[in-house]
Amino acid sequence: MSQQASPLTYESVLKLMRKNSREMKRMSADTDKRLDMKFQEVAKQIEATNKAVEATQRAVTETQLAAEKTRLSIEATERSISATNTKIGALDLRVGKMVEKLVGEGNLVAQFRELGYKVKRHSRHMIFGEEGTSESGEIDLFMEDGDVAVLVEVKTTLKMDHVVEHIERMEKYRRFADADGKNGKRFVGAVAGTIIAENVINFAHDNGLYVIIQSARAVEILAQPEGFKAKEW
Repeated sequence: MSQQASPLTYESVLKLMRKNSREMKRMSADTDKRLDMKFQEVAKQIEATNKAVEATQRAVTETQLAAEKTRLSIEATERSISATNTKIGALDLRVGKMVEKLVGEGNLVAQFRELGYKVKRHSRHMIFGEEGTSESGEIDLFMEDGDVAVLVEVKTTLKMDHVVEHIERMEKYRRFADADGKNGKRFVGAVAGTIIAENVINFAHDNGLYVIIQSARAVEILAQPEGFKAKEW
């Protein structure tokens, strides 16, 4: 025997509608909650992306600033090198003119002949050894006398360091000559300048070097102190 459906009444319909309303509200609340959670997740991702973009922009800006500083530094270095090269070029020209005056107007060759060096030939700005190695160098004026040669270093203002460097240059040239089969030759050194302090003169003489003073009017090999003996390398 089949069960008969309960007759619809106003109360039963109202009850059903209220039940459906509660269910829809519950479903709507769940949906809102899920949407809110999703929105918060997306918001966090956007915030993280924005922070990453900002960090990248800062890094790019810092890199650009560093590149600009590097460019400015390179330009400043290039200007400094150019200015230094200009000064060196001017100094080389000035030293070259001094060497010309030593040999020409100053007649330095004749003065060394009076000291017993029978100079037969001379060379200016002589380079020896393999360039760039520790056993290479330049000699401003090289005067030869058979088995003896005089090596002259020329400076506008002769300082103590220049004398020390020339002594080292003499030693290097000695080693170069020996390696080149000229171990029978002897070498003496001399330093020249327009301005030379007395202590520098004394130091050069103490180390067996001739000292040459060049003024606007004359070139003179200074008188050697008592007991002076030119050092031979």
